[in-house]
Amino acid sequence: MQTENKSTNFYNIGVSYVKADAHTRGKFSLSKENQLNLLEEAKAIGLGEIFVLSTCNRTEITGFAEHPFQIIGLLCKHSNGSVEEFAKVSYVNKNQEAIQHLFRMGTGLDSQILGDYEIVGQLRQAFKQAKEFGTTNGYLERLLNCVMQASKRVKNETKLSSGTTSVSYAAVQYIIKNLPDYNSKNILVFGLGKMGKHTCLNLAEYTKNKSVCLINRTEEKVDAFVKENPAIRKAKYENLNKEIANADVLIVSTGADVPTVAKEHILTNKELLVLDLSMPANVSHDVKELANVTLVNVDELSKITDETLAVRQQEIPVAEGIIEEHKAEFNEWLNHRRFVPAINALKQSLLTIQKDEINFHKKKIENFDEMQAEVITSRFIQKITTQFVKHLKDEKTSVSQSIEVMSKVFGTTLQSINAKDN
Repeated sequence: MQTENKSTNFYNIGVSYVKADAHTRGKFSLSKENQLNLLEEAKAIGLGEIFVLSTCNRTEITGFAEHPFQIIGLLCKHSNGSVEEFAKVSYVNKNQEAIQHLFRMGTGLDSQILGDYEIVGQLRQAFKQAKEFGTTNGYLERLLNCVMQASKRVKNETKLSSGTTSVSYAAVQYIIKNLPDYNSKNILVFGLGKMGKHTCLNLAEYTKNKSVCLINRTEEKVDAFVKENPAIRKAKYENLNKEIANADVLIVSTGADVPTVAKEHILTNKELLVLDLSMPANVSHDVKELANVTLVNVDELSKITDETLAVRQQEIPVAEGIIEEHKAEFNEWLNHRRFVPAINALKQSLLTIQKDEINFHKKKIENFDEMQAEVITSRFIQKITTQFVKHLKDEKTSVSQSIEVMSKVFGTTLQSINAKDN
């Protein structure tokens, strides 16, 4: 695997819904501020090619390091998770495994709800943040471009994203399935991030409920959203307790680092369904102590499926075939990039020989046709370099050994060439 440094490998480390429950994932969740702090420290310690992804379903760090513990240490330092906890629920992907993981994640195959494409935008934003911060390189950019191309094809050419299944959709489906008279219930949505907006839109699309209220800390965002969706009533943040007391269903999607709803916010004895869509959890665990409250988190919501998932399962082989095409394209680029310096060095050595020989014969032969000699010898150089490219493309070929042989043959020191075997 060629990297930006001979001693480094390409890693992807993290925790996800596969092994870690919502509470544990919450410990490793990284706020925007902590993500930037992590990137800054990565640069300071020499890990200059890295990006961070933190969502409700996973927290991952992808990049180059001499040892994965360098990256793991950064994650644990800037989150509330410990190394011991990480070891129990984590995954560490290296080189080709890391590449494969990014392709599966970026095409929705690794989503908690199969085919959920929200991760694509999150992945794109994570890379954009790192690029603006100066912690990306050509390798990462090329890889992410290939992942996005594969993602676009999977979405357009398969039914992997047919129907609607997402956490916000699942929240509405939970209400529909568990509250027989859901259309007459008072529903309060607290938080107007991406999840909150999708929840409101799904309520409008899949129910006939006209009693949806929206609260957000930033009132201007609510004003703009309600203007476009007049069926939703807005309420002020300072009236949160009052609105919760009036609600039959509370949907929390505040996206904060700490709980925004606790026992003291619930001043009612009537039955209250609370759906927490945030990661880390934004509803305090002590809310469960209230006998009148049913608390449901993202993991429970993600278990809700519909008939569209059966259709999606059938599309997996097609999606995997698309991934293989784009992964092969990336690896072809990677292999070419791996030996370009060697080819350039060989060509330079041959051009030096060409120049010396032409100068020698110009002195020895009267009326020497320099132009014709240059044309002929240039063709020789092209044929030799082409054969050497074919030699290096052989999967069994060791690039470093080939360079060593070339150095001995041509008496050239090629210390500047950065090549490392897969």
